[in-house]
Amino acid sequence: MDYRTRIISSLAECGQAAWDALVLAQPERNPFLSWAFLHALHESGSACKATGWTPQYLTLWDGEQLAAALPLYVKDHSYGEYVFDWAWADAYQRNGLEYYPKLLSAIPFTPVSGSRLLARDAAARAALVQALCELQQTNALSSTHILYPPAEQAEMLEAAGFLIRRGVQFHWKNEGYEDFEQFLSTLQQKKRKNIRAERRKVAEAGIVMRQVRGVDATEADWIFFKRCYDRTYLEHRSTPYLNLDFFLRIAQSMPANLLLVVAEREGKPIASSLLVHDTEKLYGRYWGAIEHHPCLHFETAYYQPLEFCIANRISYFEGGAQGEHKMARGFLPEATWSAHWLAHPAFADAIERFLARENSGMENYIGELNERNPFAR
Repeated sequence: MDYRTRIISSLAECGQAAWDALVLAQPERNPFLSWAFLHALHESGSACKATGWTPQYLTLWDGEQLAAALPLYVKDHSYGEYVFDWAWADAYQRNGLEYYPKLLSAIPFTPVSGSRLLARDAAARAALVQALCELQQTNALSSTHILYPPAEQAEMLEAAGFLIRRGVQFHWKNEGYEDFEQFLSTLQQKKRKNIRAERRKVAEAGIVMRQVRGVDATEADWIFFKRCYDRTYLEHRSTPYLNLDFFLRIAQSMPANLLLVVAEREGKPIASSLLVHDTEKLYGRYWGAIEHHPCLHFETAYYQPLEFCIANRISYFEGGAQGEHKMARGFLPEATWSAHWLAHPAFADAIERFLARENSGMENYIGELNERNPFAR
């Protein structure tokens, strides 16, 4: 089919109905692909040209119908990606070459796997890959990077000449637990004992936890959460990616997908975490505290969300990027993928050899992690 190709700089150019209809057609969809989430990132100024995330979405049209789309950005840096290519950029610079700008397909600041090659059917998806290859061959950018696609789309991209990189995250699976204690009973004794001790420390500090669904959250709840979010970045001596306008926008446009966990002491909030969910998965996103108490992070960002999953029959909890410490709390390793194309033949060859070694090491690493399974045998 002869599709019409358009590069769009704003999702307003295709409209919410067309975009969300395309997302709903994907088996690997999640709330982060929604028009509400992405448009809020752009319109709030969190992910835009001024912050080094210039939207250049690649879209295919069948007449007036959106047939396929690829969330795509021209990036001036590598912040907010979670698949680290700083060493590649440094190698380019040391050889007198420009690595930036580059093309990036990702959900800004969101290391969550999901469809990147959005298409209504297999033919449209194949045409989208072809259009991407033509685009990167004709532009003057150093490279194209597609982060956290599902395995099937990674295979498509590999067949189209992309180099595949393997990573790992830690996910929790709900085995139909009736309550948190039943989940604990499946863990090794030492793990159970440690989790109970951590939760007891929080309770003994007089801290009370409150789960606030997005539909019930007040503006004051969001302002306090933003204060906690900023505090986390301040403690790591970095600048927050997201502004209050973004959080207030998603609070209005997708409240049914949001959960705030608020910790209170003596009637005052002292910590908060934000999670995003659909009926199948819960995604841990951000947390912060204005008072420090032992194990408060684990309670706010892990144990309360696990209780929410169990109570609402949510099958999976993805706690975010990295973190072997999650295994002690019932999370298991899951492979993730990214795809990379580099215009410079010598660098493409060097990175291909690097990835062969890294991917082999990652496979061994995941195998070693699985041998440390926290569940009782």
